[in-house]
Amino acid sequence: MKKLNFLFLTAFCAGLLMTSCSREEEKTCSEPQIEPGTEKSVAGDFDQALATELQADDYGMKHYVMAFLKKGPNQNQSPEEVQRLQRAHMANIGKLAEQRKLVVAGPFMDDTDLRGIYIFDVETVEEAEALTKTDPAIQAGRLVMEMHPWYGSAALIKSAEIHKTISKKEI
Repeated sequence: MKKLNFLFLTAFCAGLLMTSCSREEEKTCSEPQIEPGTEKSVAGDFDQALATELQADDYGMKHYVMAFLKKGPNQNQSPEEVQRLQRAHMANIGKLAEQRKLVVAGPFMDDTDLRGIYIFDVETVEEAEALTKTDPAIQAGRLVMEMHPWYGSAALIKSAEIHKTISKKEI
């Protein structure tokens, strides 16, 4: 199995300009409002080819869908079934990462109902919902997803490439 790209959101949030949109605003959520004359030019570092490749807007940002994985209503599987579902869940994460639909995935380190996050490289919540339906753990009701439109750095996709160069072991 190829290396899975487990990266934590905090590694990417430091120093990034982030805004959020509610479900109602999803279709109209736009770039942050900057007062005229207060923009800071970064033209000396700007790489148009990379910005185009990453589908970045003028702020170096783009739209994603962030999903919070939570414990689902069906937690009564046998230990063997739990292991099977976990392996299938991890394989699905790997498949979505290879397709570049899943940019970031990772578990939370405390033992609560909130299990982990995904950041999908898709435009709409509906697209992300369709992708989550491919997850055997969701199909079995072991996990459920809460999804939100999110505006973040277009460079996130590059983190998966970097991760491959710094991980010694596969998950």
